[in-house]
Amino acid sequence: MRDDKVNDPERTVELLWRRDGAEARRGLSLGRIVRAGIELADAEGLAGLSMRKVAERLGFTTMSLYRHVSGREQLIDLMRDAVTGESPGTVDAGVNADATGRDGWRARLETCARQGWELRRRHPWLSEIRGGRHVPGPNVIAHYEQMLGVVAETGLPPSEVIAVAGLVGRFVDSEALLLVEAAEAERHSGLSEEEWWGSRDTLFEQLNGYPVIARLWEEGGYDRPEDPFEFGLARLLDGIELLVKKRYETSDETGVCVVCGTPVEQPASGRPRAYCSPSCRQRAYRRRKSDAT
Repeated sequence: MRDDKVNDPERTVELLWRRDGAEARRGLSLGRIVRAGIELADAEGLAGLSMRKVAERLGFTTMSLYRHVSGREQLIDLMRDAVTGESPGTVDAGVNADATGRDGWRARLETCARQGWELRRRHPWLSEIRGGRHVPGPNVIAHYEQMLGVVAETGLPPSEVIAVAGLVGRFVDSEALLLVEAAEAERHSGLSEEEWWGSRDTLFEQLNGYPVIARLWEEGGYDRPEDPFEFGLARLLDGIELLVKKRYETSDETGVCVVCGTPVEQPASGRPRAYCSPSCRQRAYRRRKSDAT
């Protein structure tokens, strides 16, 4: 309750959807505060972000910032939406299938994930934003809408569309957080990951007693590791594709449209209906035709 009073979610919504030009005060504006916060977080992570440091960066007192933004958490919401606006607004809706012949939704969902990954490589602190009570702004919602639209093309039911979009988003955040943690450890220790592990000779001497680890080590498994993001994203998309195929194959039993997930009223007798409308039937036909080619 006290936290909400300080960071007032309703006021955050108002600031996120503000119109340019409506914010100005001479010498200091909300836009300048947000940009300074982004620069500070890019350099020091969220741990280094404070209202005092932002004020010092701008050459104002800390109290002067509170005329524009109520606190650090509200500032983070504004910063997140500002940097999310840097990414391309759309993925190519004209793509029907990728080079391997897979449905276009997979190629577009992969593009969404890669856009999120590149954004977090530019602004690693995005992956440090934890908890479910951060207010999304127009840019964040637009990107979420885009991802939901791509996943909805699969014909999964609505709850699974939302679950898949959340799963992909959490995967990107978790991989990006590993980069943040590695960079922070390097700043504190002065050693890179390779340098730190290269100094663990006494540990490696103990590994001969573990035959699987020793064999993988000798065969070069640790010398030529898979890229964690690339490997994980491919396996994640494989799993989603398998789910889509499973739902498609069992669509007659689910009672929902295979294309859009809308409940389908079944006839009292005869073959169950798989589609809620003729338009969805045509979309399914085009999808199968694309698969065949």
